[in-house]
Amino acid sequence: MSKSSRSALLGAMFLMATSAIGPGFITQTTTFTVQLGAAFAFAILVSILIDVAVQLNVWRVVGVSGQRAQVLGNKVAPGVGWVLAGLVLVGGLVFNIGNIGGTGLGLNALFGLDAKIGGAISAVVAIAIFVSKRAGVALDRIVVVLGVLMIGMTAYVAVVSRPPLGEALRSFVLPDTVSFLAITTLIGGTVGGYITYAGAHRMLDSGITGPENVGAISRSSVYGIIVTGVMRILLFLAVLGVVAGGVTLAQDNPAASAFEAAAGEVGLRLFGIILWAAAITSVIGAAYTSVSFFTSERTTPRTRNLLTIAFIAVSALVYVLIGTAPVTLLVFAGAFNGLILPIGFTVILWVAWRRRDLLGGYRYPRWLLGIGVLAWLISLYLGWSSVSAVGTLFA
Repeated sequence: MSKSSRSALLGAMFLMATSAIGPGFITQTTTFTVQLGAAFAFAILVSILIDVAVQLNVWRVVGVSGQRAQVLGNKVAPGVGWVLAGLVLVGGLVFNIGNIGGTGLGLNALFGLDAKIGGAISAVVAIAIFVSKRAGVALDRIVVVLGVLMIGMTAYVAVVSRPPLGEALRSFVLPDTVSFLAITTLIGGTVGGYITYAGAHRMLDSGITGPENVGAISRSSVYGIIVTGVMRILLFLAVLGVVAGGVTLAQDNPAASAFEAAAGEVGLRLFGIILWAAAITSVIGAAYTSVSFFTSERTTPRTRNLLTIAFIAVSALVYVLIGTAPVTLLVFAGAFNGLILPIGFTVILWVAWRRRDLLGGYRYPRWLLGIGVLAWLISLYLGWSSVSAVGTLFA
């Protein structure tokens, strides 16, 4: 494996991870931890288990076939791929508006900037990455560095907030209450929509595809899942420690006040860095992945970069023009993506089950297909349960 391929594969792992631990997850975790306390641990566990089942199958099918999800969809049934592409585009745009909002909240906590001004500045930074002739290399390096930075800083805050570990561990399997909206929103914010395909589509650019590379494909997906799982648990523990201490968090930016309560002024500044890093990497991931659904290997890098820049610019413009509170928008984006998750995953599982010809004759593991079907059924049930609940977010 060449150095450039290894770099792209590492970038794919962290692109998946940083997309899954974006500002939506940070805001959702804080909001629901305040509401549910330690019981929110169960929602995190369910999201991690579904993430494992989904990503193992998506990376395996996309990687072995060497084809993007929308291409597979059109080969399964004409037009299905374009429907999937449209859903991912809409979901990615909604989520990216929230991601831009997250960068604004991050710079607000770090420098006191107005959230809309901070969002606009961050959009310019993201666009600058794709202006570069070596946008792919820049993307890989940035998501890795910022991903490691987020985990390290969050781990520090999780330690100083002193969460009730015993209660949290019990709630992972025996929660006092179960919230379907919390579970569905978390799944949508960390697994659904464009996030499902971010790492797998980036992996295709590394050239590591086909049945002969199934080992490297599987290992990369597992490593990415481990990174996201660690970050989810650390962030939950950091906020839980503050909530369990009886601190009342600010309504307009609850996550910022949680970090400030845990580590004072330093905590607030760390939160600003963490949220901005999570948001800017998610802006990049949402734009890159959404555009990948409307381009192919025949599309020139310049055209792909211009489309990505346009996607970021439109997201930023909508965010600046609308008046929706960033926290509400981020929670809605997660719930929306949770509703569209089962559709694209249906294509993946059908290829794994019935279209061996698209996998180069590869014999798909039955155990992997089995856990994928289980995750698909759960996502269907959770999506249906959240339909009425999503509408109450803007009430």
